[in-house]
Amino acid sequence: MGTYRSYPRLVGETGGKDFVFADETADVQALTTALIRGSFEFQGQKCSAASRAYVPSSLWEELEPLLVKEMETIKMGPVDHFENFMGAVIDDKSYDNIMDYIEHAHQSPNADIISGGHGDKSEGYFVEPTLILAKTPDFKTMTEEIFGPVLTVYVYELEDFDKTLDLCDTSTVYALTGAIFSSDRDRIQYMTQRLCHAAGNFYINDKPTGAVVGQQPFGGSRASGTNDKAGSLLNLLRWVSPRTIKENHCPPTAYAYGNMASCDGKKHGAYDLECIQL
Repeated sequence: MGTYRSYPRLVGETGGKDFVFADETADVQALTTALIRGSFEFQGQKCSAASRAYVPSSLWEELEPLLVKEMETIKMGPVDHFENFMGAVIDDKSYDNIMDYIEHAHQSPNADIISGGHGDKSEGYFVEPTLILAKTPDFKTMTEEIFGPVLTVYVYELEDFDKTLDLCDTSTVYALTGAIFSSDRDRIQYMTQRLCHAAGNFYINDKPTGAVVGQQPFGGSRASGTNDKAGSLLNLLRWVSPRTIKENHCPPTAYAYGNMASCDGKKHGAYDLECIQL
């Protein structure tokens, strides 16, 4: 404390492993769009990018071909060509890190690459939008931040709905952003409550990206940050020091309390306390 006059204040946001969780009533087309935009816009190089998804088996049969078909239409190239949805990742270190995760999925018996899975750094650092199907919920790409255009899906059985909610909540140290998809209002309320600590920015039937800096507090909780960046009163309270004031308009003039009365006839403090006969 010799360096500071008061305890230091800070606001932080360090990253995330952001999720999309769908139940069996989710709109498949809307879910597909959210997964593509949430995972692959900006090459997935945003801390809020969708990186893991939990999809019920009853929905996966319809979602998988639609998602793959849409992914195959994504164009990559220079960002000044506006028909391109994706550009290059930021540098060679990022490229190598992302490709290491993809190669791990290529080699692992616990995952299948459904779409993409290749890269090219001959001119720029381009990584294909990649879809991985994880056979176990704790697969590496389901739990570690990648910061690239890689989405991993875990397909759960309907009877494991609650168990999978727990997995979504506890599988990573992060709690930055997350989204749920459902057409059932009661289920939406239930999922929102069950995942209340899993994401500081929480979305319902929308992608987990797009928070407006300066308008929405953003920072997550747990290992993601303090969740009170600029955008609300919460941020103001971070920088002020609360002060409590009490003013007594009828201050006491003796120290003794009424419960101190005794039957010995003695004075207590400045009071002559009478013995109370019961």
